[in-house]
Amino acid sequence: MTSSTPNFPAPAPSTDPDSPRYAIYFAPDAGTVLHRFGSTWLGRDAISGEELQQPALDGFDAETQKALTATARDYGFHATLKPPFHLKAGLSTEQLMDAADRFAAKRTAFEINLVARDLSGFLALMQKESKAAMRELAADCVRDFDPLRALPSEAELAKRREAGLSSQQELMLQRWGYPYVMNEFRFHMTLSKRLREDEQREALLREIVKHGAEALAAPVRVDAISIFHQENRSAPFLRLEHFPFGG
Repeated sequence: MTSSTPNFPAPAPSTDPDSPRYAIYFAPDAGTVLHRFGSTWLGRDAISGEELQQPALDGFDAETQKALTATARDYGFHATLKPPFHLKAGLSTEQLMDAADRFAAKRTAFEINLVARDLSGFLALMQKESKAAMRELAADCVRDFDPLRALPSEAELAKRREAGLSSQQELMLQRWGYPYVMNEFRFHMTLSKRLREDEQREALLREIVKHGAEALAAPVRVDAISIFHQENRSAPFLRLEHFPFGG
């Protein structure tokens, strides 16, 4: 399914690199087992903004645990569909909300199964088997919301390139402002920073599997998108609104 948004002008540079950013995420709703696990694991509820007590882990003290999850905690528990972006000058949050409401109304819910995996050194919840419905949802989010996106600055592009991009990822960066979209997309709900040491990574993965057992036991229903908002680069992301699918 390909949905459509109104004809907004083409992307243009943001006038302020520290202006608010928005992102389109899949994020489980409050009250779900998956939301409770992910939020507690990271130590922050991105819906309420509440700081949470992280679970006690075997082999990790509280300070180390907090450091290993710090970056993921600031972004909130989620899977990225449309990566963080500045709104183009002249567009409002209300226009973004209206576009999200129309987009969600045309979507149909589906289910995925999650497992804990190592993703290039990061630990994350990923799909047990890749689903076309998820790839289509992510691609449509990238494409349909793009007319609202301000072009990234050269500094933002340079930061993305520090990771070392393939030629295909560079094309995605230039076209969509982010290298890991479309054919480069991999669904993941990040639970740690990149861990260089195999022993530490394996030990933390075991703890994720143990503490996330209930959340991983049943299929997850993908039935909404969420808009997350970051006031400035030093602020954490918070959920702004949740848009259930119409189908």
